[in-house]
Amino acid sequence: MSNFTKLLTGMKILEEVISPINGKLTVIRDLTFGTYIHGGGITQSGGIAQLIWKKPLVRLQNFEIRNCLILGLGGGGIVRLIRKNWPKVKIVGVDIDPVIVDLGRKYLGLDKEGVEIVIDDAYNFVAKKPQLKSWDLVCVDIYLGQEYPRKFEERKFIEGVKKVLGKNGFAVFNRLYYEEKRIQAVRFLHLLEKTFSKVDVVYPKANIMFICSS
Repeated sequence: MSNFTKLLTGMKILEEVISPINGKLTVIRDLTFGTYIHGGGITQSGGIAQLIWKKPLVRLQNFEIRNCLILGLGGGGIVRLIRKNWPKVKIVGVDIDPVIVDLGRKYLGLDKEGVEIVIDDAYNFVAKKPQLKSWDLVCVDIYLGQEYPRKFEERKFIEGVKKVLGKNGFAVFNRLYYEEKRIQAVRFLHLLEKTFSKVDVVYPKANIMFICSS
């Protein structure tokens, strides 16, 4: 992007860092989307990545959500949306990359949101923890750039997410939904339908969101 285009959009790069996990991460502030973290060719946290979660969370706003588990916390961009719907909710966020979490603390106000942060692989976390806690809401947003790691498509992981849900809990999965990503997302939908008794589909922007319940 040219300096002239950046000037027109009010874009300013606040920081660039290299993460061993996510590669180059850039913190950007612009007039349209505010402050967000960009990496791997897409927005990772804040900005439009936050907006795509608004639609599925609004669908659930009339349900009682006392606790929430975020698998793929990133910079914590969706935390404010969760708090807006359920101000007293207890939130635990899991992410494998401490670099992007630190950027969330520094630029997206993550430290002010009362989130218990766990630096761990979401796959391992679910495998270790199902008997220790049940959750009213599990948000699954575990891309590395534009790639959805294959282990998170395994039946074992999906069943693990189901096990950590409370009796009336919901799991919301985010998938990209453009070009070849559509085929991958539809295949993933079929996997979810084999595990959960109900799967509702929401289409925000270039993504597809699956709201799953037992």
